[in-house]
Amino acid sequence: MVRTLVITIDRDNDLGVKSGIRGPVVGRKSCLTAALRLGIADPEESDTNAILGALHHHDRLAEGASASDEIQIAILTGDVRVGPRSDRAIASQLDEVIQDFQPDAAVLVTDGADDEASLPIVTSRVRVDTVEKVIVRQSKGIEGTYYYIVKAIEDPRFRSRLLVPLAVFLIIIGLGLILPNGIALIGSLPLLIGLWVLGKGLGLEAQMERVAMEMRDSATGGLFSSLLWGMSIVSLFLAIATIWAGWDEVENIEHLVGLFDEVLQWIVGGALSFLLALGVLRWKEGTFTGRSVLLIGLSVVIYTFLAATIDVVLAITSGEQYSPTFNQLGDDWGLPIISMMMYYLLRTIVQSFVEDDDFVQGNRFWGV
Repeated sequence: MVRTLVITIDRDNDLGVKSGIRGPVVGRKSCLTAALRLGIADPEESDTNAILGALHHHDRLAEGASASDEIQIAILTGDVRVGPRSDRAIASQLDEVIQDFQPDAAVLVTDGADDEASLPIVTSRVRVDTVEKVIVRQSKGIEGTYYYIVKAIEDPRFRSRLLVPLAVFLIIIGLGLILPNGIALIGSLPLLIGLWVLGKGLGLEAQMERVAMEMRDSATGGLFSSLLWGMSIVSLFLAIATIWAGWDEVENIEHLVGLFDEVLQWIVGGALSFLLALGVLRWKEGTFTGRSVLLIGLSVVIYTFLAATIDVVLAITSGEQYSPTFNQLGDDWGLPIISMMMYYLLRTIVQSFVEDDDFVQGNRFWGV
């Protein structure tokens, strides 16, 4: 006897939002009812075709199966917030279906790449013999292309991915044509596109979304953390403005080092504000581990070393007689060395607090 499970996945939970049906939906009659209710609620929904395609494969397998074989169909639904939340819901529902039916193999029926992203969840729990994609036949003319563009713009999932890059592109082109000497602004387009492609390639999109969510939570958490976020953003813009204003005056290495010294102060100020805001947010959430304090100390150490290096470079490039005597080296590198020793002391103190709290709280750390 072979047990085969036909699965279709609604990762963004259109079935629950539009027809009020919660997953998992198991059985041919229940899945047919779900397809009819979803089709009536939204005739243009592609998940309806995916469910009907799964029913088609279920009936075809049932016709060719032997008397001892069993065929079952199930609809798994995720969450409107597509991502880890929806994947956890799909995994939980799949475990429930597998526990009840105990399949030997599975057939996955999807309507596109979005639902196929859940394929690793299915393959980690049951052997998948076939993956079928249901594609609705549509007109291939200009009218059909216009229809797809309009539907993509109306869909909240694709609206930000389609319109935001297009809007940024048009804004940069417009400002470059309006502003004097705007050719540099237009020339920055390949740089921005390259940074975006690099971020996608390195998988930094999720990290940026996490930082954006923390900024939003921090802004709603209290006035102090909101002011710190604002200070970090203002410092970043001032650093860019300093580079923009002083780049034309750079004539030699001395001017370049001086410009870097001015920009470095704004960058360090913005970084300190950023880390303080993270520390305040962690403290309010009860998850403060002292990591932000260590990052602040490390930033101070890096700044002191960079500042000392800049002072030495400026002294050499200005034509002054620089002799690396003991007193001179002490004056130039004394503060960086002291800051490094203070950072080591701070790190030791924070780690001791962490170890003490782990011991007292049963390996759970509640903050410094």
